[in-house]
Amino acid sequence: MHDNLRNFSTFAVQIAKEAGSILKNGFGSTFSIQSKDGRHDLVTEYDQKVEHFLKEKIKIVYPEHEILAEESASGQFFTEKPCWIIDPLDGTVNFARSIPFFSISIALCIKNQIELGVVLNVMHDELFVAVRGHGAYLNGKKIESSKTQHLKEAILATGFPYDLIYNPNHCIEHFIEILRLGVPIRRMGSAAIDLCYVAAGRFDGFWEISLKPWDFCAGALIVEEAKGITGTINQHPLQPFITSSVVATNGHLYASLLKQLQLK
Repeated sequence: MHDNLRNFSTFAVQIAKEAGSILKNGFGSTFSIQSKDGRHDLVTEYDQKVEHFLKEKIKIVYPEHEILAEESASGQFFTEKPCWIIDPLDGTVNFARSIPFFSISIALCIKNQIELGVVLNVMHDELFVAVRGHGAYLNGKKIESSKTQHLKEAILATGFPYDLIYNPNHCIEHFIEILRLGVPIRRMGSAAIDLCYVAAGRFDGFWEISLKPWDFCAGALIVEEAKGITGTINQHPLQPFITSSVVATNGHLYASLLKQLQLK
């Protein structure tokens, strides 16, 4: 592994763990909650506190790098510089309701390609890490996606957009078509963890129709380094600075899940 990538990885793991301690201390406590664009699109003071912490740490060590983070992002974004893509609290609704299932997601994009992904499943002390070309790891142990060969034998995960009432991109029909196959579906509330669970072979596949870069960049690399496949519903590669549909599976189910999702 190139020394720079090793240093980036060590740094990202360290700040993820420190940020995780902030969320652990705040979990179940009394804190302010605000609504953003929809009834369940929430932001808590801990989203903002952790984002501030991560950005401050990055700027001290890598002042020349750019940062794209959920709570401070506005409008379209692109940079040629190395860029940290951060979700300080993926699963805010869970956190706000004292449901112990949420994560911190940190990715590093260099020359428009994600080179490093770190996802911390905070309350379960599960640290997922991938560096491009060097495999995916959970708490230091190498992981690979599942060997499930047929969609009807799979367990899948999904998420829904906050504007579900408008059924964007036929997401309700997608869900129904999968249900009609008799396939179990889990809805966990953190896309970053869903992707990591695909990488670890716990889920065989995941899809969601509209995710922001901070939702999927780290987790998608972890899937790819675990011998899984990622892309969009329209079969395009994922782009690090573009809101996108996301499909992720093990190495066997990608085509069959895509086919099912394109029925509508």
